Amino acid sequence: MIRVLLVDDQPLLRSGFRALLDIEDDIEVVAEAADGKQGLALTKQHLPDIALIDIQMPVVDGIEATRRIAADPALAGVHVVILTNYGFDEYVFDALLAGAAGFLVKDIQPEDLLHAVRVAARGDALLSPSITRKLIDRYVTQPPRTGADTRLKELTNREREAVVLVAQGLSNDQIADHMVISPLTAKTHINRAMTKLHARDRAQLVVLAYESGLVAPHNR
Repeated sequence: MIRVLLVDDQPLLRSGFRALLDIEDDIEVVAEAADGKQGLALTKQHLPDIALIDIQMPVVDGIEATRRIAADPALAGVHVVILTNYGFDEYVFDALLAGAAGFLVKDIQPEDLLHAVRVAARGDALLSPSITRKLIDRYVTQPPRTGADTRLKELTNREREAVVLVAQGLSNDQIADHMVISPLTAKTHINRAMTKLHARDRAQLVVLAYESGLVAPHNR
């Protein structure tokens, strides 16, 4: 069962999302919150698999709520998915850096919402190729981060190859095909790389890949 927490200051949106999610046999909405502060408290109380968090809220906004969740070792199993009205913007980018696993626009189609929740629950990033390109563009003029570059030295060649493919937006199955290995082995390489790079999830792995210079803009 995928346990979901809804955090948004719009009651109508929360009720609509809840109605869609609760009818699924494998998804359960465990709680709702109207602001980031309440959302943080309920996250600690319920330990949901997925926290769907609005990016702009009173008291504590979505970016700060994401940052606090990502910084708490007790909440390591919580995958934050940011909700936004506008698609990819500066706020969403900051949320990804803070530790979000991805983002969804609020006018998402019902079937896409259900798919996204299941994808995020598996630990996969909700980053489309277009979003990956925007991440790349953000780093075109930025030098690699020294700390991330140092950690890259701990990766094996196969782990580095897997990280590059993750940063290009490939799924585990696609990475396995490319590397001529099983999907389970591909997932193992990715998980080990995430551990060594201290990446919370695949979205953070993508950010680190570009920040460190492992993947360069001309690799698009």
